[in-house]
Amino acid sequence: MATNVAQAECVNPFLNGYENQVAFNFGYGVNHGFLIPAPSQFVPFNMFHLQYSQNATFFGVAARQSLNVIQTLGHGSKYGWHWDKYTIPIAMLSMDVSPLYGDDWYTFIGFGAGFQAQQNERIGSKLIFGFKLGAGYHISECTSVEVFAHHFSNGNTAPENNSYAFYGLGLTYSF
Repeated sequence: MATNVAQAECVNPFLNGYENQVAFNFGYGVNHGFLIPAPSQFVPFNMFHLQYSQNATFFGVAARQSLNVIQTLGHGSKYGWHWDKYTIPIAMLSMDVSPLYGDDWYTFIGFGAGFQAQQNERIGSKLIFGFKLGAGYHISECTSVEVFAHHFSNGNTAPENNSYAFYGLGLTYSF
């Protein structure tokens, strides 16, 4: 019985005791092929990301499962890429897990799968996978800010896989 009481007292660090969450994330593009690129080649490529999440666990670890609607917005050319060609909507299902957290802060690793509206020469597939690393801080009981690095690729399911990568900020509201 003591184990159940201890489990009931654990609060999911993402949602801070609530069951639902909405988030708005903004990311600035980085031109690099690594999973989490060094912030050295910023490009004129942005990400606007709306996310609806619910409380979850992943193999006993605190998590959130999410529906994501993402719009990339490119403008101009840099490093040999015409970024305006990559203004594409993306729909994705994802899960973030929090391996380390405290009372007001948390870290997270995320993964997901979805589709972009059109394939292109940068990512040669409509199928797209996401990987995310980040940290969050509760600024109030219901609201948090997050910083993250987010990588999108086709997971080598097509010959071209140059990826999209973003560094960003997010604002969450739990209810």
